[in-house]
Amino acid sequence: MAEDSDKPDPGKRADETAQEPAGVVVPADSTGTPPPSAIPAGGELAGADAEKAAMVEQAKSRVAAVKESLAEKAAAPAAGAPKIPVKKKEEGPKPVDASENKLVKKLKVRFAGAISEPFEFLGQVAVRIAPESIVEVCMFLRDDQDARFNYLSDLTCVHYPLRAEAPLEVVYNLFSIPRNERVRLKVAMAEGASIDSVTGVWPSANWMEREVYDLFGVPFNNHPDLRRILLPPDWEGHPLRKDYPLEFIENAWTQRHLPVMTEVQREQLEQRRGYGLEILSVPQERMMREIFQAGKEVMPKDK
Repeated sequence: MAEDSDKPDPGKRADETAQEPAGVVVPADSTGTPPPSAIPAGGELAGADAEKAAMVEQAKSRVAAVKESLAEKAAAPAAGAPKIPVKKKEEGPKPVDASENKLVKKLKVRFAGAISEPFEFLGQVAVRIAPESIVEVCMFLRDDQDARFNYLSDLTCVHYPLRAEAPLEVVYNLFSIPRNERVRLKVAMAEGASIDSVTGVWPSANWMEREVYDLFGVPFNNHPDLRRILLPPDWEGHPLRKDYPLEFIENAWTQRHLPVMTEVQREQLEQRRGYGLEILSVPQERMMREIFQAGKEVMPKDK
């Protein structure tokens, strides 16, 4: 019958089966790779185009099979594997309570009520001192054998405009040369209040206290030479306070010492300066005043 003629002949030889019509692509096996028989032999009727097309198909099948196997391997462990923990950003050091510090305990025993708010930050202890006890505390820290803070490394001030009761805070940074240790003392000051000078404890506090007086307006009692150190004696205001204007402003000092001058007056000023008779005004000061009055900018401002 005709149907039986379509069935392959089991007695047909293998070499005869391989000789299929030219240009016919044999289906790929279970792995997705076409058999070598799919590539026609060179020089046959299929031509070079058919041979090239078959080789391209074979390469595509191999690539697809490799991608599929890799995807299966990657998906298998990911299904049941735990998520990789996200590393949290490390927080910086924070101040800690220093009430149990040996030096703090000793100060509280010696000066009851004058020591408050002790804390430690990066190995340095800081305590708040009552204003009336600052000299006694400094002398104790200098002379005590367990402390021996014999060097005043810095004396400065901080302005807190929002603190109505005590907007100023004088800071003393002490250092013990024999023990290689530091301690910080803080004294809160009300507006217009004064504090005792520590020049009798450390003579190096002389110019430091003058600087705080000049730039912050904190007066020091019993100071041997309390006067401005950077600004003229009759200057108005204290430039390191946060409420002080950042830009040039006309004040009584500039109007008094930097008047508008004619060319003749400028020549007379130069002559007086040559004899040392004029020490409050220099050409640079007058030039800067003229620049600011004209509305010009010396350098670009930070926007």
